[in-house]
Amino acid sequence: MPITLRPALPLDIDALWALRTVAVRVGCATHYAPEQITVWTASPVPPAYAAMLAAGGGIVAMQDEAIAGYAMLNVDKHEVDAVFVDPARAGLGIGKRLLAALEQLARGRGIAQLHLSASLNAVPFYAAAGFTALREEAYAHPSGISLASVAMEKQLTVA
Repeated sequence: MPITLRPALPLDIDALWALRTVAVRVGCATHYAPEQITVWTASPVPPAYAAMLAAGGGIVAMQDEAIAGYAMLNVDKHEVDAVFVDPARAGLGIGKRLLAALEQLARGRGIAQLHLSASLNAVPFYAAAGFTALREEAYAHPSGISLASVAMEKQLTVA
């Protein structure tokens, strides 16, 4: 089935957060302790999500009229906030398409460099997309836990 991309809308937030929760439970289980994942996935939708969507920073991948994945750009911080794909649809190139669309969105906003804090399981994905690892760090998650992560960045060629 074809995959189409569209802007994320405020009414998508709950569905996006549910997809993110499943993706974290499945995708991060190989790199983080079960206790960490339990706390991580119990956290509520951050208030920043609505602001990122209002700024036009969200992209949704649709397949068979269902949300197959999404990506979020924090335009103000020049930061990739999220790229999540439904684990049942992994391996179809959805994450790559979402990240490429996010980079195009950033270029259109005049952003020349993107940065992010990658979960350990996502480092190879971002590296394959041209992001460079800067350093390992402890990400202070809003839930109060600390998660091992890798700070990464990518220079964008502005069109």
